[in-house]
Amino acid sequence: MPVLVPVDPKTIFLLYFWGNFFTCILIFSYSFSYATIDNRKILKWFGLGKLLLTIAWILIILRNIIDDFISINIANSLVFCACCYETIAMLSVLKINPKKSYRLQIGITIVAILVFNIGTLLGSTINTRVLIASIALFAIFLPPIIHYFNEKGQNFFRTFYVVCYIGFEILIVIRAIYRYMDPQNLFFSYNTLDSFYSIGLFLLSLVGIVGFLLLVKEKQDQKIQKLLDDKNQFFSIISHDLRGPLGSAVSLSELLAEDIEKHSREEIRDISEMLYQSNKNSYKLLENLLEWSRVQTGMITFSPKKILLNVLIEENIDLNKNTALSKNIDLLFEPADLIEVEADKNMIDTVLRNLLSNAIKFTGKNGKIEVKLLKKDQNAEISVIDNGIGIPDGIKEKLFKINRKVIQRGTENETGSGLGLLLCTEFISIHQGEICVESKYGIGSTFKIILPLKQIP
Repeated sequence: MPVLVPVDPKTIFLLYFWGNFFTCILIFSYSFSYATIDNRKILKWFGLGKLLLTIAWILIILRNIIDDFISINIANSLVFCACCYETIAMLSVLKINPKKSYRLQIGITIVAILVFNIGTLLGSTINTRVLIASIALFAIFLPPIIHYFNEKGQNFFRTFYVVCYIGFEILIVIRAIYRYMDPQNLFFSYNTLDSFYSIGLFLLSLVGIVGFLLLVKEKQDQKIQKLLDDKNQFFSIISHDLRGPLGSAVSLSELLAEDIEKHSREEIRDISEMLYQSNKNSYKLLENLLEWSRVQTGMITFSPKKILLNVLIEENIDLNKNTALSKNIDLLFEPADLIEVEADKNMIDTVLRNLLSNAIKFTGKNGKIEVKLLKKDQNAEISVIDNGIGIPDGIKEKLFKINRKVIQRGTENETGSGLGLLLCTEFISIHQGEICVESKYGIGSTFKIILPLKQIP
């Protein structure tokens, strides 16, 4: 019958050291070579966690050789910090509120470090220190695991990864219970259970690293696929929507160039007006395309400054007054308060310009457009309200999505691609705000922008 031989714990710690050391090299190499900018930050946090663990294992291995404060207090504090960085990297892969989750992880880590070091300074036994460390590690890894369970769109990699950490948590609980039931005064224990614990922890750690890298790669692949889909949609917009007005402009220009003597002054004026409108539509669409492409490629710099929304709205209303007058539309602004926010003026300017332009386009002659500004909770709320033709439910669902084709002509047969609203969505998202629409077909529409009043980091 085979006999289970306990494994030397120092051997396991050496394996931890070399495993984490080579993991650091692998992660940082991948980060600098292949990762996108977003993934580079995630990999940096994960790699930094593994680097701190590597240093911690060195200090732990040198126990009884170097000062106890360094091999116990500093080493375990580094382990807690390493786990904090690792869990922050784990949370960064998920679609959650990052600030709140990061603060929770940092808070748990600070409490763990304080409790462990206070316990050590008060002369707690090795068994007590092991229990404190086990509870602390369990607490640090618990929130990310819960978030992974609650995340929608589970797949094999995500399930595989979270199962590894569930196994890790179970091992910690088993060891803590064992230490509580059978107290020991040795840190390097040679019993069979501790051997299984050490080997299991090492294997789960390696498998977890592989699972994390697969998740990061999957996220990167999804982003690349989205960029490819967006690129295809761009070409669709250019080939369909831009070709129309450009084709009209060419035909009208040809008509004037070849047969100008055959037309009366009144006909020439009409053709020139149609040519102007065609070129204007082409310019507006091209401008939105260029702005959108700059956002997608990261060429637009977000530069928030304190701006008075009242002034910005009034400036945009003045710019659109002539267009509104041509359809005899009343353009009104009703501010409840003077509201100042920290935002990028150019981006908010673009959003307001697009929303007002759309409202005029889809409002008939003798119509009415109101812009309202008010403070609600901790947000500034801008509403652009029109009594125009409204938006059918089938089109409303497609707004703010580049992969859904939106075709709706204005009250005077004006064309549009819906790209302006996509641009608005991107800019408001950068401000950590929201944009939404309420509309009834044949009655009118209300586009609402919600911007946070607090300073944007």
